[in-house]
Amino acid sequence: MPFLYEQLDTLREYGAFAEIPAYIQENVNPTFTLRPYQIAAFENFITYFENDRMCKKPTQTLFHMATGSGKTMIMAGLMLYLYKKGYRNFLFFVNLSNIVKKTKENFLNPLSQKYLFADEIRIGGERVPIKEVTNFQYTDERAINICFTTTQGLHSDMWFAKENSISFDDFNGKKIVLISDEAHHLNVDTKTLEKNKEEQASYHSWEQTVRRIFKTNKDSVLLEFTATCDVNNPQIRAEYESKIVYDYPLSKFRADGYSKEIKTLRTDVSVMERALQAIMLSQYRLKVFQDHRLSIKPVVLFKSAKIADSEAFMAQFIETISGLTGNELRRISELTDNDTLKEAYTYFEKNGISFDQLAQELRDDFSVEHCISANDDKEAEARQLALNHLEDADNPYRAIFEVKKLDEGWDVLNLFDIVRLYETRQSGGRKISPATVSEAQLIGRGARYCPFQLDPEQEKYKRKYDTDIDNALRICEELYYHCQNDSRYIGELNNALREIGVDIEKVVVREYVLKEDFKTDSLYREGLVFTNDRVLKGRNEVTGLLPSMREKIYTVRFASGSSGEDTIFGSPELMEHTVATYTYRITIGEIAKINYNIVHKAVCKYNILKFNILRSYFPNLKSTREFIEDCNYMGGIRIEIVSAQEKPSPAILFAACANVVGKVADSVSEIEEIYEGTKEFRPERISSVFKNKRCNYTVVHDGGIGFSQNDSTVPAAWKIDLSKEDWFAFEDNFGTSEEKAFIAYFKTYVPQLKAKYDKVYLLRNERQLHIYSFEGGERFEPDYLLFLHSPKSEGYKQLQVFIEPKGTHLVETDKWKEDFLLKIEGTAVPRKVYVDDNDYAIWGFHFFNQDVRAMEIRDDFAKLI
Repeated sequence: MPFLYEQLDTLREYGAFAEIPAYIQENVNPTFTLRPYQIAAFENFITYFENDRMCKKPTQTLFHMATGSGKTMIMAGLMLYLYKKGYRNFLFFVNLSNIVKKTKENFLNPLSQKYLFADEIRIGGERVPIKEVTNFQYTDERAINICFTTTQGLHSDMWFAKENSISFDDFNGKKIVLISDEAHHLNVDTKTLEKNKEEQASYHSWEQTVRRIFKTNKDSVLLEFTATCDVNNPQIRAEYESKIVYDYPLSKFRADGYSKEIKTLRTDVSVMERALQAIMLSQYRLKVFQDHRLSIKPVVLFKSAKIADSEAFMAQFIETISGLTGNELRRISELTDNDTLKEAYTYFEKNGISFDQLAQELRDDFSVEHCISANDDKEAEARQLALNHLEDADNPYRAIFEVKKLDEGWDVLNLFDIVRLYETRQSGGRKISPATVSEAQLIGRGARYCPFQLDPEQEKYKRKYDTDIDNALRICEELYYHCQNDSRYIGELNNALREIGVDIEKVVVREYVLKEDFKTDSLYREGLVFTNDRVLKGRNEVTGLLPSMREKIYTVRFASGSSGEDTIFGSPELMEHTVATYTYRITIGEIAKINYNIVHKAVCKYNILKFNILRSYFPNLKSTREFIEDCNYMGGIRIEIVSAQEKPSPAILFAACANVVGKVADSVSEIEEIYEGTKEFRPERISSVFKNKRCNYTVVHDGGIGFSQNDSTVPAAWKIDLSKEDWFAFEDNFGTSEEKAFIAYFKTYVPQLKAKYDKVYLLRNERQLHIYSFEGGERFEPDYLLFLHSPKSEGYKQLQVFIEPKGTHLVETDKWKEDFLLKIEGTAVPRKVYVDDNDYAIWGFHFFNQDVRAMEIRDDFAKLI
């Protein structure tokens, strides 16, 4: 049986899913932009909750989402949604009291940087307050009433009556929303029959208390959230197959770029020496942030196996720091041959920071006032607010000492180093020890991305330097786990990380190295490469949707009605009933000509597409009809409808329209400023743009991205030793299979090109250069630049060509890029800033694709020859 989220994915594929209501985005804290996966989580729940055939009563769902993915934001949004659905009372409970304190801060304190709601919540035109309550006897019917407790506290209150505490009577006749964070604690009964005392208590609380509350009313809702649901366990899978409404594990979170990259730094040194290496690395990272005017303070966590060990090490660390000398740091710098540590030491040297100066800085920054312990329950609770606000400008702490109190419910973004202070290996066999699993989970928690942005074009909450790992800021996107150099332990840790979705062994580093012959050529040393800029466009100049939106092809699928029957007993007998499916291609403008009301009704579903609001985005728009029918707006948007109907019915056309118009509405709502790309292209020295560059690749399949063009897995027709080809500027190419096909194709033209031009150089652009579309100012990084050079009586002629290989499945989707490339030849104007007699021209080619662009690319190359 498929998981619930897989069934919902199928509905999404067929276009039968609910859109996120506008009031959710309008009423959460505007500083926290909802991410695509969070929007999808809301849509999954709403689709399920509003589908009477799917949704079971009372309703129980689990959100399986990575640590740091914003589960509390999902909770806040669902509170708003369920309030609109008539729910007023919300019971939040979790295993640990320190998480309760942190969550209260996030839900109730508008002054907190992590407050989840807008300054004023308005739903249906009415102001909605958030109120904390201790029970549900006398709650405000116009408010979101939240009772915060622990699982054990809830059980105690329910079974042992106390004044003003919650009781079973509170739930009689009331619709309650139960919200369980870190929900894996509530399901220990599915893990093992031999529970420890803590697990037995949780199980007892869950079975006797939570389930009884949940089943009091058929309209009750239970929302569970966890980052660690072991669906490989058959018992857990059986329990949660029909309940996991959204799945976004750490593997997806990391692949999408929302986490730090994780590194292990293994050393054969003493524990204190390892700690000092970590704080030197932390100080280097602090200075890199400061060099880029970023006010971010990196912190270090020192993890011990026992509380007594942690307390002893903290005292020893503080004493060591107070007497730290430059000579000691110099000695430690010579102990380990590690590239990352060398990078830090080189930085200090280049910037005139002696070891004596560094020791003084560390004595100040890691003194006792800047160290905090979170070992026993009392201490952790008393300091929980400080530990959960380590990013704040006035938070003084740089070093945290703990055993396991921060393994759950700890929200920290500026943790960049974890130091393991013990060297034992807990596992004696093949099975991963619980201690190592716990360490892996702590690493996953520390991998939350620390957001920063150098310019508005960068995505603030995502990694930016995966393909530029020599960039100084790359160290600010990495979490280092400092441990002993024990191959067996590292193997066990890697296995534990793999189980939670982090496979650091799959990441490979490849380096694009410029050939020495090319670097000595005058084209590289003195030649120019031309790029344009993005400039703000006045609203009055906006005459349509962005090309990337209006020229996209949207596929909407509808259930075909195919089915099958199997005979279980006796001879196997299969009966399949297959219904033919058809793909019907049509534009929104064409649907409007068939029946204008179909499209108009779909547009009316979205508040942002009301004409008066549209006019604020598109001042030249004259009517809603123009927005629907004109090809500059929605008229030319192409839809592929896959269904059992050869000619779709009006109902199918409406559903398809509503699906696509919803995406248009999302795009419009994200518009803040309108840009355009300049027609004038400014010059830069080729040598200042193209340099050696190292990149991270996650190897997907043989012969593709991350593999050499000369690798044995590359098809024979594309296999080339590029180190021997003087026309390719780099020693090798590690691009996609489409790129390798292009390189092989280009090679066939080299003799003819060399007969006409005295210089022929092809360069791969690994995000070293970008250009902006003329119409929408959309950023584009063509994969290749071709430079062709020929002498004339005075100076020379230089032709610069942008080329983009493209997989067949993306040719139509990325059509705006191809349209832009083809406009460059007739539109781009190379601007001269250097006095010379040279002539410069800039062209762009059709996408390279031998399946659907063979003739066009052949004609493009014919123009060169």
